[in-house]
Amino acid sequence: MGQLLLRGMLAGLFAALLAFGFAKIVGEPQVDRAIAFEEAHVAAEQQARAASGATAEAEEPELVSREVQAGLGLLTGIAVFGTALGGLFALAFAFASGRLLKFPPRTTAIVIAAVGFLALYVVPYLKYPANPPAVGADDTIGYRTQLYFTMMVFSAAALAVAVALGRVLSSNLGSWNATIAGVLAYIVLVTIAGYALPTLNEVPNDFPADLLWKFRTASFAIQGILWATIGLALGAMVDRNQTRTAY
Repeated sequence: MGQLLLRGMLAGLFAALLAFGFAKIVGEPQVDRAIAFEEAHVAAEQQARAASGATAEAEEPELVSREVQAGLGLLTGIAVFGTALGGLFALAFAFASGRLLKFPPRTTAIVIAAVGFLALYVVPYLKYPANPPAVGADDTIGYRTQLYFTMMVFSAAALAVAVALGRVLSSNLGSWNATIAGVLAYIVLVTIAGYALPTLNEVPNDFPADLLWKFRTASFAIQGILWATIGLALGAMVDRNQTRTAY
């Protein structure tokens, strides 16, 4: 188990390096554009205040430079997240392999990656997509984060219910029909959760639509790279270890 956990963390770190490269090349230019948009709005507001005779608000000191945020800070954040995700993925692999999924290691890892990506990222993302800087009020950050994680918890719980339902029904309906029933149950539960949770839309009317689309696409792709790479890498490592043990 310890070796599997280590392999998962290594796979997560490798995935994080790939995701960092993509984020640096594709994602960060969109962040820079969003920051420039925000700074232009702040400058316009300050000019309006000055013209009306009001006192301009003092700028808050920059605790971390933009250069550090886009470089070392981004690498550190993705590396920590990717390594932790890889470790959790290894635990999920150990639990599902042979119990829920009776496939070869590579196939098992790919299935877990696909299901995890869907339940823990895609579904919450559809309800609360990622927003670049300049989108959303500062005083609602905590509330928006809470809603996002609430949707994630609902999705994970719905997945657990769907898996349990599929296992219960498999003896009477067969594996295929039981799987369909579990999928339908998951869809119904997350749909209910999606309608029950409040909808937030804090995108300014004049915010560039192409920038919003590119930022959200980049965020989606970064997570996809993480999940796909961890699944492929861990599956390959486990399969290679089992082949060596067999010989």
